[in-house]
Amino acid sequence: MHAVLLLGSAESALPQTLAALLAPHGLALRYLTSNSSIPGSYWGESEAGLVGHELLVRPDTPIHSALHEACHYLCADEARRATLHTDAGGDDLEECAVCYLSILLADALPGFGRERMLADMDAWGYSFRLGSARRWFFEDADDARGWLVRRGLWNAEDPATLIP
Repeated sequence: MHAVLLLGSAESALPQTLAALLAPHGLALRYLTSNSSIPGSYWGESEAGLVGHELLVRPDTPIHSALHEACHYLCADEARRATLHTDAGGDDLEECAVCYLSILLADALPGFGRERMLADMDAWGYSFRLGSARRWFFEDADDARGWLVRRGLWNAEDPATLIP
């Protein structure tokens, strides 16, 4: 098992790119100091937190965690976004859509990308029917893709168009 990639310094390119990616959708990236507890973290410790319109992270937050929680926000409707705190809610299909969207968005982050996201999801312990994030993404995610298309978060005709 390999170690998952962490966000690192707030001044580095990766978190700055993530913040720029999320800002147009109303989600602010809030960087906390290394020893701070992370409000809104479902898994605790260094995992990303989600409170309202803020994604809370620190330098030792895994990138996959930040992307996953950000995608919970992106997949939520406006009413749920306003009340988000710790548990993003949603059903199993939405959770699949969150995972799928986070894999797509990983390609927008310098030095990370889709392949690393898939590997980090497996290393962290995400569980998929086919045994790996990669197999699920390429062989078993039609329902997640359909959910994203129906919600207008992904354009199947133009896969590079992720979110409006």
